[in-house]
Amino acid sequence: MNASLRPALLLLLGLAWLAPGSCGPACGLQIPPHDQVARVARFVAHQCDWASMATISSHRPVEGQPFSNVFSVSDGPHGTSSGVPYLYLTRMEVSVQDLQVNPQASLSMSLAQTDYCRQQGFDPQSPLCAHIILSGSVLEVNGTEADFAKKALFSRHPEMIDWPTDHNWFFAKFNISQVWVLDYFGGIKTVTPDEYFQAPPHRKHH
Repeated sequence: MNASLRPALLLLLGLAWLAPGSCGPACGLQIPPHDQVARVARFVAHQCDWASMATISSHRPVEGQPFSNVFSVSDGPHGTSSGVPYLYLTRMEVSVQDLQVNPQASLSMSLAQTDYCRQQGFDPQSPLCAHIILSGSVLEVNGTEADFAKKALFSRHPEMIDWPTDHNWFFAKFNISQVWVLDYFGGIKTVTPDEYFQAPPHRKHH
């Protein structure tokens, strides 16, 4: 090949690789097939580092109304998925105060927070930009489960290690009662907790 043509060819290949609808090596995500709904849910839960959690507000003037807030989450260190979203909380936080009155909540996570949807050209609201909604409650964890929650969260959110100790932080989990999945056209799909936890989030290699 003529040496003068090589830079132009490399540029064209790079543009093609990063074009909408393509997913280059920076994407690195291989989403499970749409018909494996529980696997998709587990996959999204493991890829996401934060979630929007909606509680029922206990604070005036919006007492009794839905109140959404952002929380860092982790279901395990990268490559080690438990399926359980863990949180690092303080009772000084407004949503945690809601949970003390009513522990029921809803947790939403989307691949829009990864590079995948942007590189594919999917709008965050598009069904193709896979997202899940978990219904359930938030429970404090102790003992060995708290040890795992600490490893799960601190490995993916190392800043937490230096958060103020006088805030009396504690580890909690989102106790899932129902899973809702939107990852393709045709409407939202539901997954039971049993189906969710039995599904492997990653492809098994033989």
